Amino acid sequence: MTDNDVAVVRPKRRSSGPPPETAAPAPPPAPNKGRGTIRTRERWAALSFMSPWIIGLLAITIGPMVASFYLSFTDYSLGYGEWVGGENYARMFEDPRLANAVKVTAVYTFVSVPLQLAAALLLAIVLDRGLRGMSFYRSVFYLPSLLGGSVAIAIMWRQIFGTEGLVNQVLAIFGVQGEGWVSHPDYALGTLIILHVWTFGSPMIIFLAGLRQIPQMYYEAAKVDGAGPLRRFWSVTIPLLTPIIFFNLVLQIINSFQSFTQAFIISSGKGGPADSTMFLTLYLYDQGFTQFDMGYASAIAWLLLAIIAIFTALNFLMSKFWVFYGDND
Repeated sequence: MTDNDVAVVRPKRRSSGPPPETAAPAPPPAPNKGRGTIRTRERWAALSFMSPWIIGLLAITIGPMVASFYLSFTDYSLGYGEWVGGENYARMFEDPRLANAVKVTAVYTFVSVPLQLAAALLLAIVLDRGLRGMSFYRSVFYLPSLLGGSVAIAIMWRQIFGTEGLVNQVLAIFGVQGEGWVSHPDYALGTLIILHVWTFGSPMIIFLAGLRQIPQMYYEAAKVDGAGPLRRFWSVTIPLLTPIIFFNLVLQIINSFQSFTQAFIISSGKGGPADSTMFLTLYLYDQGFTQFDMGYASAIAWLLLAIIAIFTALNFLMSKFWVFYGDND
């Protein structure tokens, strides 16, 4: 090829086949409508099963609480009420019967609860030794907890501690002249305390369950170290049982502050003699359903709630100093 020749560049022929195709993006996954429908049905099913409890909570608990809180600021009585602000709460500081009711309730609670828990723990330790007929004894000792708050037991208790009751008949055998225990101001509250201690079945069952959870290796190690039965009780049983003791203590204090039936039946609804069995709940009932002073009774109800809340909070605050949990350092 000479310099004058022109180079001719021929374009390459395209292939006769179809043009290459680019990969199309994958379409987004379609929403699983079936799964959403199942979840919606499960929610409605759960709500339908919970609806009786929710309705009861709103209609029986929250509703009356809101109503009583409003009535505590009124002088409501027999369908008529006028807003009086905080007069009902100010009246509490000038009411000697209310102060006496708080005192009686406090004495009843802080005497009966420790005695009841001590009796329950003692019986639980005895039953934990593996006696024959354990189910029978457990049922028998639990029975007072089921019946102790009933009207029938309260009537029976009034007869037992009456002037010619069973207690005085037993004392007469030894030549002792008994008192009318339920009609004497110095002894009437004591009979109610004895009745409360007698209903030790419920905390006993809880103590028994707690004792069954204590590993035996701790007792065996204590025996190897030369600890006797009393030492094992104070150094092994009590520390490991403190969560159960705390649980029973909180429950029984709350129940004691709410006691009503026993005092109502034994004193015929008067809290006598001389207001010696006038519990706070009984005084609330007297103001609301005897004096028809519903506004003041509602204020007393909130006072009772505040007292229970305070003692419950104190129990939880103090528990960190004496309650032992297995995960504590």
